[in-house]
Amino acid sequence: MPSSGTPVHAPLIIDVAGTTLTAADRQRLQNPLVGGVIHFARNWHSRDQLVALNADIKAVRDDLLICVDHEGGRVQRFKTDGFTHLPSMRSLGARWAQDKKPGDGSGALAAVHAATECGFVLASELRACGVDLSFTPVLDLDWGDSGVIGDRAFSHDPRVVSLLAKSLMHGLLQAGMAHCGKHFPGHGFVKADSHTDIPVDKRSLKAILADDAAPYRWLSGSLMAVMPAHVIYPKVDARPAGFSSAWLNSILRGQLGFTGAVFSDDLSMAGARQLDGRNLSYTEAALAALNAGCDMVLLCNQSLDGGAGVDALIAGLAQAQTEGRFSPSELSETRRLSLLPQTLPLSWEALMTDARYMQALDSV
Repeated sequence: MPSSGTPVHAPLIIDVAGTTLTAADRQRLQNPLVGGVIHFARNWHSRDQLVALNADIKAVRDDLLICVDHEGGRVQRFKTDGFTHLPSMRSLGARWAQDKKPGDGSGALAAVHAATECGFVLASELRACGVDLSFTPVLDLDWGDSGVIGDRAFSHDPRVVSLLAKSLMHGLLQAGMAHCGKHFPGHGFVKADSHTDIPVDKRSLKAILADDAAPYRWLSGSLMAVMPAHVIYPKVDARPAGFSSAWLNSILRGQLGFTGAVFSDDLSMAGARQLDGRNLSYTEAALAALNAGCDMVLLCNQSLDGGAGVDALIAGLAQAQTEGRFSPSELSETRRLSLLPQTLPLSWEALMTDARYMQALDSV
C-alpha cells in the first residue's frame, strides 16, 4: 500500500478470465493500483451468473469500478437472458434524417427521445446486474470508410452526433450511470483499425477541431469521461492521442474545457504500444499514457494467458512509483470514484415492473 500521506491512485482497469473469480483474480483485484474491471462476452453466461460475479468483485473491494463496452448494435456484450437488443447508433442518426422535415422538427425530436430511452434501458439493465459504467457514447463521425467505427457512429454531422449523444447520456444518467465519450479527437476518418494497425490522420488541427472534435467542445460541460483514440495526428503530435499531452492537456482540457476522467483505450491493442519507433512494454505504455494526462489505463484480454501481462504491469507500475517515474494523483482518483453510481439499482425483477423502464422499452 502507498505510505501514509501519499494519495492513493488506482489507475489500472483490468479483466478477469471467466464467469467466476479465480484466486489469482482476487489477488490482482486487491492490489491498490487496480481501480476496476472490464467485462467481455466471455464473462457472461446468464444474468444470475453476472450478478454473482459482480457481487464477488465488490466483495473484494467495493470501490472497484465495473465496466463494459455495451453500446448497442454490434457492440453489446450481453445479448441473451432478457437483455434488450439495442439499436446501432447509426440507426438513431438515420431516424433523425428520415423524420426531419423542413419547418417541422417533431420527427427529429422523436429520434432524440429514442436516444434518451436507449440510454435509460442500457443503463438500467446493466445496473440491475451490477455493472457500474459502459464505455459509451461513440462520438466519432461516420465518414463512411472506417470499418471499426461504421454503424457505431450516429452520423457524419457533428451537430447530430452531439445532440443524440447528449440525449443518450441523459438516459444513462436517469438510470444512475456515468458515461464515457470516445474516441477523442475522432477515429472515424481513418480506415485502419487500431486493434491491429497504427492509424494516421494527416488532417490539420483546424480541420479536426471543426469536425471530429466538435462534439467534445459542445459537450465538454456534460461529459463525465473521455477515451482518446489510438490514432496519430502528425500535424499536431507524433504520438497517438492517448500518449499525447498536447491532445489531452493542451487541447482537451485547455482549449475544450473538459474536466472529467480520461481513460486510455486498451493498451494490448497494436496501435497502443507503438511509440517513437519502437514497441513499448505494457508498463512503458501505461506510464506514457498516465504521464500524458490519462487518469486510468485499460489492459484487456490478459487473463486468458494466465495473467502474466497484467501481473507484469502491476509490478512494473509499483516499481515506477517507488522510483518516482509514476506519481499517484489524488485528482485522478477523485475522478475515478466520481464514476461509481451514487444510487442503488433496481433488481432485475423490480426493473421488469418499473413504469419508467417499461415506457422506455416502447421507444427502443
